[in-house]
Amino acid sequence: MNPLKVDVWRGGAQGSFQHFEVPRHASQTVLDVVTHIQRALDPTLAYRFACRVGMCGSCAMTVNGVPRWTCRTHVDKVYKETLEIAPLRNLPVIRDLVTDMREFFEKWSRAKGNFRGSLTRKDDFAKIKPQTEARVQVDAAIECIGCAVCYSACDVVAANPDYLGPAALNRAWTLVRDERDVKGLERLRAIAGDAGCHSCHSHMSCTEHCPKQLSPTAGIAGLKRAVLSSVLRGNL
Repeated sequence: MNPLKVDVWRGGAQGSFQHFEVPRHASQTVLDVVTHIQRALDPTLAYRFACRVGMCGSCAMTVNGVPRWTCRTHVDKVYKETLEIAPLRNLPVIRDLVTDMREFFEKWSRAKGNFRGSLTRKDDFAKIKPQTEARVQVDAAIECIGCAVCYSACDVVAANPDYLGPAALNRAWTLVRDERDVKGLERLRAIAGDAGCHSCHSHMSCTEHCPKQLSPTAGIAGLKRAVLSSVLRGNL
């Protein structure tokens, strides 16, 4: 097999691409390519990974212009004449392929993405029927692992850095629909502003690129309805 022609982002936000040639193998993933470069060609290359099996999401990068989990992206599916590997968009670049995730998770906090219930450890477990409409909606959105692929794909974040982003709003939606949570109105107030759910233009980029096949767009639409309902009832 001919070697892979690979361009990898080096440096910070004002960096540039560095060219490498990497041996090609069957069933090779993009993460395999990055690992080979770091271990065999340039040990100074910085990148982030953990599980290697699509469980943690920490290996997310931009591959040929598309945000992806590199551990689950096979070279054969994305390679054409070259393979271009860059850090995720919409996040500050620390170095090479590593981005600073702090603002991503700070937006989870701004969206009131932490659960707050009314029960204590002395109370019995809350009994939630899995077939209720609210619980079905929660279950459809709850598997987000915070990989930031949707955030990187979002054009609204690119245009408005204050926008909370699809992951934080998706998290807010799961809590708004969780009948055990008692912070609903506070959360709706947090996501109803100019940087909240109404800034979403429903381009569907987050849903299209989510590796977990979730639909943050649907959750954001649900938040818009919940905000309107609360306004009409005089609660917001």
